[in-house]
Amino acid sequence: MTFRQKHLLGISGLHPDEIRTILDLADAHADRNRAGTPHEQVLAGLTQVNMFFENSTRTQASFEIAGKRLGANVMNMAMQASSIKKGETLIDTALTLNAMRPDLLVVRHPHSGAVRLLAEKVNCAVLNAGDGRHEHPTQALLDALTIRREKGRLHRLTIAICGDIAHSRVARSNIHLLGKMGNRIRLIGPPTLIPPGAAEWGVEVFDDMAEGLKGADVVMMLRLQKERMDGAFIPSEREYYHRFGLDAEKLAHAKPDAIVMHPGPMNRGVEIDGTLADDINRSVIQEQVEMGVAVRMAAMELLARNRADAPPEVWA
Repeated sequence: MTFRQKHLLGISGLHPDEIRTILDLADAHADRNRAGTPHEQVLAGLTQVNMFFENSTRTQASFEIAGKRLGANVMNMAMQASSIKKGETLIDTALTLNAMRPDLLVVRHPHSGAVRLLAEKVNCAVLNAGDGRHEHPTQALLDALTIRREKGRLHRLTIAICGDIAHSRVARSNIHLLGKMGNRIRLIGPPTLIPPGAAEWGVEVFDDMAEGLKGADVVMMLRLQKERMDGAFIPSEREYYHRFGLDAEKLAHAKPDAIVMHPGPMNRGVEIDGTLADDINRSVIQEQVEMGVAVRMAAMELLARNRADAPPEVWA
């Protein structure tokens, strides 16, 4: 398998072959998970520390389950009540962690670049579980795995990413990944929620759902991230749903076999119609959650293998 990374900090630094390696291994883990087949305890004897400076129940639970299925000793640090709140710097936290000698560090942080800073200061493999508006690599990988399993391929697809692009690290990671794999990417949303210069990213930009969804194979809805908004980006949630919320009428512009995705948590009746979100013939939202565990298992396994194979000075 081709995967040479010491850390998983983002999609932008991955080669397409490395993406395929993660997805192939995750595919095998997903099949074992569904069959209830025991996994090889490849992380036995290793310590995995989850540090979530932002709350995220599903991502933290997914990483915890992934580590435990592969035999890791998993510890969740309550960062909301930690020494960070008492004034300790991120670098001091990194030095403290080094003294504990963990093997895998999973970090979610509200500031872009914080996870990379930690990775430069600790002697273990670091996985980015989301940092500010920067990236959320495992979400993009689980989305890619879901698409590949549903569509049978991960290239030459038309993929529409709709909603709050401006505040979404999920959108950024997906744009990187899906672009590397040779897909046509469309961004759809109100101009206030489309980043300046987005048209220069090799994507198409639309402010009309009917036009943007025309002929799409995949429709990926995004949550309105009100916690990251410092102004009035939309007139009202009701108006937003009318123009940009996904319902059966708007979805009819996509291909008849188009799948519907959402990284969660969903705001039903704001970003997506609840009935459509639960439609097992179109929605793959629950499959995304399932693939999240498999992808995180694969990522941690590959990083642990690289750590085991590396000479000691690499991690000194």
